[in-house]
Amino acid sequence: MAYQKVNADQRATGHSQYLDSDDLQATALDLEWDMEQELEEPGFDRFQLDSAENQNLGNSETADLDLDSIQPGTSPKGRFQRLQEDSDYVTRYPRATPKSNHCNIFRFSKIFCTLTLLFILGIVIGYYAHKKCPSQDPSPGMSDPHLYQEILKEIKAEDIQKLFRHLIQLTKSGDDTEFSEKLKAQWTSHGLEEVQLFNYSVLLSLPGSSPNTVTLNNSSQCFYPNGQPCDQEPSKDPSQGPLFSYAAYSARGTLEAEVIDVMYGTVEDVTRIRVMKNVTNKIALLKLGKLPLLYKLSLLEKAGFGGVLLYVDPCDLPKTTNPSHSPFMVSLNPGGDPSTPGYPSIDGSFRESRMDLTRLLVQPISVSLAAKLFALPKERGQPGACKPLQFPQDEIRIVTMKVQTVTEYKKLTNVVGYLKGASFPDRYVIVGSHHHNPYGYNGQEWASGTAIITAFIQALMLKVKRGWRPDRTIILCSWGGTTFGNIGSYEWAEDFKKVLQKNVVAYVSLHNPIRGNSSLHPIASPSLQQLVAEKKNFNCSWRTKCPEANLSSVQMQGDGDFFINHLGTPSLQVLYEDIKALEGPSFLSEALFPVRLAEIEELDPFFNLHETIAKLSGEVILQIANDPVLPLNALDIALEVQNSLKGDHAHMFQLLEMASRLRDSAELFQSDEMRPANDPKERAPLRVRMLNDILQNLEKNFLVQQVPPGFYRNILYRLDEKTHQFSILHEAWQHEKLHLSNETLQVALSKVLNSINSAQVFFKAGLDVFESGLLGKN
Repeated sequence: MAYQKVNADQRATGHSQYLDSDDLQATALDLEWDMEQELEEPGFDRFQLDSAENQNLGNSETADLDLDSIQPGTSPKGRFQRLQEDSDYVTRYPRATPKSNHCNIFRFSKIFCTLTLLFILGIVIGYYAHKKCPSQDPSPGMSDPHLYQEILKEIKAEDIQKLFRHLIQLTKSGDDTEFSEKLKAQWTSHGLEEVQLFNYSVLLSLPGSSPNTVTLNNSSQCFYPNGQPCDQEPSKDPSQGPLFSYAAYSARGTLEAEVIDVMYGTVEDVTRIRVMKNVTNKIALLKLGKLPLLYKLSLLEKAGFGGVLLYVDPCDLPKTTNPSHSPFMVSLNPGGDPSTPGYPSIDGSFRESRMDLTRLLVQPISVSLAAKLFALPKERGQPGACKPLQFPQDEIRIVTMKVQTVTEYKKLTNVVGYLKGASFPDRYVIVGSHHHNPYGYNGQEWASGTAIITAFIQALMLKVKRGWRPDRTIILCSWGGTTFGNIGSYEWAEDFKKVLQKNVVAYVSLHNPIRGNSSLHPIASPSLQQLVAEKKNFNCSWRTKCPEANLSSVQMQGDGDFFINHLGTPSLQVLYEDIKALEGPSFLSEALFPVRLAEIEELDPFFNLHETIAKLSGEVILQIANDPVLPLNALDIALEVQNSLKGDHAHMFQLLEMASRLRDSAELFQSDEMRPANDPKERAPLRVRMLNDILQNLEKNFLVQQVPPGFYRNILYRLDEKTHQFSILHEAWQHEKLHLSNETLQVALSKVLNSINSAQVFFKAGLDVFESGLLGKN
């Protein structure tokens, strides 16, 4: 058939490139016909319209018209004449029936089939693209609360419980490095890209081969620190036996002397005792609490005491705790490796000879031993009533205390993982917990914080695998040697101090987060309190344990010490405590009673409290790491300064006047700089960076050089909930009240004055820089 032949030739040869010019001219002449006759045929007008519509649709698959394949020399009427010469033309294309009906049905069928195939193909491509390609999450650097909740919903109580029990099983090894390698492998298995181990050789104070003892001279009765007679077989568990109960870095030796009850060892207590008795080389019977232990020991050492028997009054502890026969440990180390004070314990570092950090012999004892020393009768009061221990002042008790601890160099390991930020990888949010201590102390409360940080890593990396990253770098740490004085965190921070001083924007502590179950107790820098309060209200809206929450800026136990007191880093810690512990004397947590697995699971049987802390801390971490403007409130710092200067004391006028100017500058800074920076329409990247630098460095102005032992160098943190003044001023006023020293008060006032002035100058310099930047643009 002529039509079929020509069409087939055209499809095979593209644009008839293999035909010579003579053949082409012959074909052109052969295909001519009378156009006018064809125009008079019925149905042509419709065909012409249909052809135009099909060209507009771009349908290249219609077989009866392929005008692109016919080049010059061929006219439309010539093509139709050639079609009429086909013998089958009349039967297949009868004139009586309009041609457009068959063509339209045929074309529409092809269009329908083509669209159906394309639709099916699109579904298949979409399915595999969704399966293989990562989902498009919000771009890094954008704060998205819904994104945070999507990450945090992966944190579940039952998963934390499984991690907790698994971590306890990992401690079967007695080596710190071996446990750290297992923890590193676990973090890496969750997808954390870069996890490193940092090893430091440090000086540790450990129990000796024989337990410390206390002997009553009048009866020659010898007792171990837990009250057990020396002639009985001690417990085989080192964490429960007499070997465990000691004061790390105490002086060593033997002292025979009279025991004098000094109560809590406050300035007032020590002054009163010195008036009554000669205390030189005597042994002080000291209650733990109310003030930092190191501060009270410094008062006793200065007064002339030679030894200290330390105990915890059961009336100061929650009813759920029964420490009558429990031994406990304390550390007299203010922080870091004692042999390398102020610098890291790396290979080649000079080691100072500092085996003992005090000249006092210090020994923790149980309440039962304290009662035996003074032959106190057993109390038979009303059920539920607690009467503080009262020791007779007119009786003389001579005892011999023997302290025989040893010091050894041991290797401690820190596990540090990095999730690098997408926009500002040089700005760090550090999250820290501590891990198992293989040397002596064998409590298991550390596993709560490590399980929470591991669950957070697991949830975080699920989102990272789908293409999301935080704006700033998140550094996740598990510290070693915490029970000996936060040694691991100190050594690592001293090792990287120059970098951290510039780059750390916040520290989040997960140190022993479950200490009770009746009250949520967030502790935070003044600049972070507003953020923590917002997250607490959101995460606790459906919990029954959160309404009792009490948010404050007080001294906290744990590895945040270096970051708060040496780097001036805004910090926070979220924990659960017993209400009784909050109402009682502070600093009782300095006593390290061994906490067993069963006790933690009794406090939180379904690990719901663990989940609450993980989600609350996690959302704060994510917001700090991802908000374009750091969520630090400068005005809250100025308000905290004013609140810490309340009182009827003299010498306050100048401080209050300067604090008022600081507040005015903070308000100006908050309204003129922070408000525009938080508006995406007004936000300029350079100004945001300058603003964040001011916010992250503001607390450094409140670091003072010399403070009493155990007090924070960062004076924005108060001693406890009951103290509303700056801690150094509170201590100085106690001295002045007893007419001991007016110079101490003047020095403290000067330190506070200089800190406020430094913050004021810092604010003013920042505002001047912003103003100069605006003028430069104009």
